[in-house]
Amino acid sequence: MDDLKKKELWKLILLAGDFLKYKLPENDNHSKGRNSYAHISLCIKNKFGLSYKDLPNEKFEKVAEYIDFLKKNPS
Repeated sequence: MDDLKKKELWKLILLAGDFLKYKLPENDNHSKGRNSYAHISLCIKNKFGLSYKDLPNEKFEKVAEYIDFLKKNPS
């Protein structure tokens, strides 16, 4: 992904992370609370098979839609 798209996705990740802060369900593996920013990044990697930085530009809209989905469906 080119630098401009990476920056745009990172902004979306930050906004979604801010939105999800303290809204993610508790988990025994995260005794100090869950990191919403890491959660979004990991979900992207799990769904698309690559870090958001390594995805092709053509995936930008799909990743942006997925980030929006994650905001609406915290898990």
